[in-house]
Amino acid sequence: MTFSLHDLEQRLAERAAASPDESYTRKLLDRGVAHCAKKLGEEAIETVIAAASEDRDRLIAESADLIYHLLVVLKARNIRFVEVEAVLAARTGRSGLEEKASRPGA
Repeated sequence: MTFSLHDLEQRLAERAAASPDESYTRKLLDRGVAHCAKKLGEEAIETVIAAASEDRDRLIAESADLIYHLLVVLKARNIRFVEVEAVLAARTGRSGLEEKASRPGA
């Protein structure tokens, strides 16, 4: 099965247009950016716990939840994943240490 983050982003857009009675995504978005960000934070913590416990299957499941909630936050802020990809692509021309040192306030 081929499935990409762009596929997930498209599915999210479709679910965002649905009724909140039918769509968890719509319910999240209706509660606002702060709520969506809180859910993202909760999923990040669950992902860290799964990673630290070395539970491979749990880490995979929590990573999926984390990515979904990240895309929900981006949707709530009207940011397309392609914009995130552009930043990642721009960073690939140099080492991570060099890139981090070039950031404002580093």
